[in-house]
Order: sequence, then structure tokens, then C-alpha cells
Amino acid sequence: MAHLVVITHEHDRLLERKLFRRAESSYMLHAILEELRRRGHSWTVAQGFSTKTRGDAAILHVDATLVEPAYVEYGRRFPFCLNVGVTDISKSRVSTARVAPHDGWEGPVIVKGVLNCGGLPESRLNLRAARARRPLPFPNARAMKEYPVFDNASEVPAEVFGDPDLLVERFLPEIEPDGFALRYWLFCGDYDFCGRFVSRDRIVKGAGVFRSEPCPVPDELRQRRRELGFDYGKFDFAVHDGKTYLMDANKTPGRVPQDAGEVASMPRMADALERMMRSAFS
Repeated sequence: MAHLVVITHEHDRLLERKLFRRAESSYMLHAILEELRRRGHSWTVAQGFSTKTRGDAAILHVDATLVEPAYVEYGRRFPFCLNVGVTDISKSRVSTARVAPHDGWEGPVIVKGVLNCGGLPESRLNLRAARARRPLPFPNARAMKEYPVFDNASEVPAEVFGDPDLLVERFLPEIEPDGFALRYWLFCGDYDFCGRFVSRDRIVKGAGVFRSEPCPVPDELRQRRRELGFDYGKFDFAVHDGKTYLMDANKTPGRVPQDAGEVASMPRMADALERMMRSAFS
């Protein structure tokens, strides 16, 4: 049996307790860890890279767009560290749907921040640091709660294209009779699950999703995963006119709505993580 060390940002919380309720987690990883605990493994959270908690394997779970090198160095001290090669998931790096002025795309576009999840993780970490009277880890982070959509790129203000904190993408939700769909791919090692989330909102997000259905994984997305170095995570993508467009790559995915339809199996995720560890230890 292995003891895993989950490396998080020093101001992050894998588990949160609200009022008198039991501690809960908004991260999918927690469900995988609890499955491993039922099998006899154990795990500990190391908040920050200075704790130097020891274990048999590690999981790099820093919920921020950019991971500081010190966290990576800490993870590399273990015989195996999940996602140790994923240090930059900015949309400017991962997106394959980016639109530039006069590039020929005539369809609708959406304006996003380059930070993952609209910069909300960085804002949350900054807030906790401020409450602890510590330096802000991401003092220049800009949060975006809403992503504006335009009918075409010519309507986007010119200064948006020149702003390094913003990115313009093709807006490609799949139109369904009962809403809008966006495809996603969840994976851990050699196990994966690919599906489509259907929402009544044209910007498909977790709160509005009411259905999920399986779909195939495009081969070009598997290649993109290898290029980005992901062991575990979630990709959001679209298929338009036979071409696959990666929108977002998340290395710390949240819990999948269990009432939305067929979803990824946490036991099979745990199986895959065990196989990766055995391979590293052999």
C-alpha cells in the first residue's frame, strides 16, 4: 500500500468545512483519493512546498494557471508525481480556437481571460493570503466572471486583441433541440471518459448542465494531451466542420455532476492511478 502526498498551493484547501457540516471537497481528486483509501492506501495534503512531507508518491494539485518552480521541484523528489510536467495551462498556450484580427473567421467569438477558470482560483488564493496577512501570490491576476460573446470579430474592441490578459476564441457551442452542448474529456493515466455536457445556457458551465452523454475522443486531442504533458485532468473542446478545437485544459478538475447522466468512473480513475504508481515503482 502506498502513502500519497497531495501537493497544493499554500493558500489552497482540498477540503473545506462550512459551519458545522463535515468537511467536503469541490475537487474530483478527492473522490479518487477516498476510493484509494478504501483499498488500503493513505494520503496527506501538503500545503505549500516548504512542508517537505514524505510519502511513496505525490500528486501535484496546485489550483492555479501557472505553477511555481518550487512546487515542481518538491514533486520531483518523489519516485512518482502525477502531473509534475503540467506547469502552464493558460488559454494563450492551450487553446487551438484563438482568433486574430482579419484571420478569416467570420462566425461568433467569445472573449476570455488567459487565466484558467476566469482567474477565479488566483483571486481566491489572493484573498486567503490577504486574510493571513501574507504577500499576494498573484498580485496582477485579473478575474473575469462573465465572458462576452460577439457576432463576429469585427465587433470586438481593438484594445482587446492587444491585451495580453485577454484572448478571443471562436465561439462553437453545438446547438441541440433542448439547449447547447460542449464536449469534455476526463482522463487519468490510461483511463478516460469523453462526453458532451448539455446546458440551456449557450455558455456551457457546470451550474446550467442538465444532461451528459458519452462521445468519442478525437485522435488529435490525445496528441494534444501528450504535448501538454497531462497525466490527469479535463479538457473542454468542440468539434466544428470535422475539426477539433481545444478550449480549456484543467489539471485540477472539479466534481462532475452525478445527476447529469453517464459520467466518469472514480473507481476506474483510481485503478489507473494505481497502475501508474506500480509502473513507477517497478
